[in-house]
Formats: sequence, structure tokens, C-alpha cells
Amino acid sequence: MENGITGKVIIITGASSGIGEATALLLAERGAKLILGARRPERLAALVARIVAAGGEAIYAATDVTQRTAVAELVQLAQTQFGRLDVLISNAGIAPISMLDELCVADWEAMIDVNIKGLLYGIAAALPVFRQQQSGHFVNVLSTAGLSIVPTMAVYAGTKNAARAITEGLRQEAGPHLRVTGISPGFVQTNLAESMSSLEVQAQIKEKMNEMAIPPVAIARAIAFAIEQPAEVDVNEIVVRPTAQN
Repeated sequence: MENGITGKVIIITGASSGIGEATALLLAERGAKLILGARRPERLAALVARIVAAGGEAIYAATDVTQRTAVAELVQLAQTQFGRLDVLISNAGIAPISMLDELCVADWEAMIDVNIKGLLYGIAAALPVFRQQQSGHFVNVLSTAGLSIVPTMAVYAGTKNAARAITEGLRQEAGPHLRVTGISPGFVQTNLAESMSSLEVQAQIKEKMNEMAIPPVAIARAIAFAIEQPAEVDVNEIVVRPTAQN
């Protein structure tokens, strides 16, 4: 188990669609035991049924990562059901982007709550478990938006830069037994645009997605690559973007 994916107990947040769904399907195919969390239980139930029908192993719990207790309960579910936790994939994220002049303060707060605090709640829940086990792997889904700042994305990029800083700080504090990976996707064919309040910006992002977006499984493969490395190999950062993206 140390040198692969088979048998590893893996939590995925934001698992009901897009990158989370693709990652769940790929890791289940490779023999992982999955605990899936998201805010849409009906989609999670359908995904778990699909995985189980294909011979995989997965359970789910409706999870709002802005609620610390909900994230803690997801980690506890892994321990109760499988006796351990090997990997936490913090994938939940939203991007209601807009120009700062629009003063969409509620959207700013929502991005901070999901993209930063949700990530921290996962760390708070899983880190003590990993310390006790003397093994564990954090995989944090970031964004190329944090690498290249453009209009409309000031706050979103800020949250992803914060997530990147937290991920690097966690890596430096992790010690010899824990692994930490940051995955930065570029344009991916997901429903992330649906979280955008501005219809004009939403249309622009969807147009770009239609032009160049890569499938979510491309990110899932990167996540799997990081997880399947030997225990002494820590893949710290992967950037995956369309060839056509600057």
C-alpha cells in the first residue's frame, strides 16, 4: 500500500462533480477506499453507486467545508469505517469572480470561507490523525489563477495564493512522515463558472472553457501520480494547464 493507491483510504471534498468526481472514479478504479464529501448528497449517492457497481469501495457524507464540524465528521467517518486515513484531497472551491468595483462583498466572503477556511478545517481535522499514524498525505487543489493575476480574479486569486502559502507552510512543518502536494489546474471543463454571480463574466469564462479547457481527468491523473509515489517521495507542486493557455 505504501507504494501505490490500492487500499489507501482517501477523502475527497468537492467530490460531486468536475475534478472531484473524475478523481474519485480514477482512484476507485485503482483500488482506493473513498470517502466522498460535497454539498449535494444526491450527486454523491449516484457517484458512490456507480463506483460500487464497478467493483470499487466508496461511501459519502453531505459536507459543507465552511462548517468545521462537518469536515471533522468526514475525517471521523474515514476512521470509523476504515480504521485510518491516508490521503485528504481538499478540492472544494468556488469562484464567483467579478471586478472589485462591483463590491460583491458577499462573494468575497464566500470565497474566503470555502477556498481558505475550508482548506484549514481539513488540515485541522486530518493533521492530528496523520501525526498519530506517522503517515498521511495532504493534496490541496489550488489554481493557476494564483500564479497569474488578471482583472475580475483579484479576490479568487488572493484565496488561491493564500491556499498556496498555507500548503507550502504545511509542507515545511510536515516533518519526515507526512507528504504535502499542491495541484494547480488551469482551464478545466467543470461547472466552476456556475458559481460566478456576474453573468457577463460567467459567459466569458465559459467561452474560454469551450475554446481550450482540458477534461477533469487530466487533473485526476496528476493527483494519482502524486499519491502513488513511494512513501519517501513527496511531489510538492504540479501545474496542469491546457497547451493553449498562457
